Amino acid sequence: MTELPKTFDPAEIESRWYAHWEKEGQFRPDRPGAEPWTIVNPPPNVTGNLHIGHALDNTLQDILTRHARLKGKDALWVVGTDHAGIATQMVVERNMALKQQKRTDFTRDEFVAKVWEWKEESGGTITQQLRRLGCSMDWKNERFTMDPGFSKAVLKVFVELYNTVKPDGTRLLYRDKRLVNWDPGLGTAISDLEVETREIKGQFWHLRYPLEDGSGFIEVATTRPETMLADMAVAVNEKDERHAHLVGKKVRLPITGRLIPIITDDHADPELGSGAVKITPGHDFNDFEVGKRAGMKAGEMLNMLDAKANVTQVADGLIPAELIGLSTAEARKAVVARLKDEGFLVPHVDKEGVEHDSEPRTIQTPFGDRSGVVIEPWLTDQWYVDAATLAQPAIEAVRSGAIKIVPKTWEKTFFNWMEGIQPWCVSRQLWWGHRIPAWFGPLKTDDRIMDGTGVFPTKCFVAEDECELKKQIEDYYGSDCKFQVADQAWAPLFAYLEEHSVNSGKSYSSVTLIRDPDVLDTWFSSALWPFATLGWPDDVSSNPSPSGGGARGGGCLAEKPASRTAPPQPLL
Repeated sequence: MTELPKTFDPAEIESRWYAHWEKEGQFRPDRPGAEPWTIVNPPPNVTGNLHIGHALDNTLQDILTRHARLKGKDALWVVGTDHAGIATQMVVERNMALKQQKRTDFTRDEFVAKVWEWKEESGGTITQQLRRLGCSMDWKNERFTMDPGFSKAVLKVFVELYNTVKPDGTRLLYRDKRLVNWDPGLGTAISDLEVETREIKGQFWHLRYPLEDGSGFIEVATTRPETMLADMAVAVNEKDERHAHLVGKKVRLPITGRLIPIITDDHADPELGSGAVKITPGHDFNDFEVGKRAGMKAGEMLNMLDAKANVTQVADGLIPAELIGLSTAEARKAVVARLKDEGFLVPHVDKEGVEHDSEPRTIQTPFGDRSGVVIEPWLTDQWYVDAATLAQPAIEAVRSGAIKIVPKTWEKTFFNWMEGIQPWCVSRQLWWGHRIPAWFGPLKTDDRIMDGTGVFPTKCFVAEDECELKKQIEDYYGSDCKFQVADQAWAPLFAYLEEHSVNSGKSYSSVTLIRDPDVLDTWFSSALWPFATLGWPDDVSSNPSPSGGGARGGGCLAEKPASRTAPPQPLL
């Protein structure tokens, strides 16, 4: 008889028994004819580690699942991981840096292959931790948001949203030029939830903008004097009598010499400072809205920063050459020094009567939660989902009582959030993730006069599969037109398309198309997790789960892909 150990060792006992339960399929739904019961684990990042929130959430899910089994139900706890676009790409690039390698040393496909290799070798930490926690999940059908079946669902939703046109002629998913939270460290747009605001010690500068007619100045205040290089207006409140005589006049900006109008807008608060506000619609979210209300088109707004947040020349070419290429911090020093030298800086007088160039202030500053760098409001072309329209059925369901929020006191929060929801930016400038299924080619000659958006002067093709893409191309250019797909950056896109396509004057005999290089926001695919993990969009109504108990699995759930190490092949 084996002697019992003198001390209890939970690590050895729990890991041994859990491995036995998993091997024997104890967590599999295997009760034919029983009432099906399913719960879906929100997919943790494949790069992640368990924290106390995971422990609490998964413990509660485990209790519910085991309770359902005890009641005789055919219980399925769906498990898997999220591909975590930004986080995973950061981890892989950090590992590459240890070998003195950069992502750009490789082709896109080569880099993506390296990410898949990392995922297979090191991406299972959190799932092992879930096992160690004792979660009774169905590991034989572990899912991943980049599985082929899951990718199929993502493509289908993107294309259907794009193809859904509202009565006003706009689409539920569309491309637009707007301000985004731009992370210069990662080189991509990020969501509001990925931005953390920190209080930092900063300054408040007061500037004089001379009136065009030489009759005087109007004073503005700013925490970012460098952005005056891209100012497009000065706003005052129409109720502010101090500036009523200036409305409609123009000022000549110091340094650039640009003439900009004095406009009225409620954004200008008469009680703050001078009551006049500099408007830089390409670099401030409030100013962007002011600019739109003033009739400025997004394509006309000036953008003075590049993707690394260094000063770049704007459309009118008025930024002095010596400022081009400077970081925002360097540009701030240079601009303030020049404004002071030229007499456009209003000194701040402290309580002791001493003059200073600026007034000390505590500034709420946005930082990227992963990169740790200052986030820039940046004007760029991105893909958006019309979240306001999609929110309406949910709003109506709560108002009608079809869905109840418990406790009811949270209804106000729900309505405030849903009724004020903004367009959802779903594109990210990464290489790892679901690549956007959009291709761009040159507009036919007879279409050019019709394209007045100023956003993207090309023809866009959005397709779920290769057959549909080829059909769209042939329908537009003609079945005799030859075409090829090239991998090209955004900046010189239109010129590149023109150079590599043959236009006979009436139609194209050959065209080059560019596939959109961006990928989708990770949450675009994660939102489909409850559906795509259970087989959607395939028809699963007559396809039982592996256990034979209920139509919950379908082709996607029934078996794993043959290989998860090879990245999906791009269309065409």
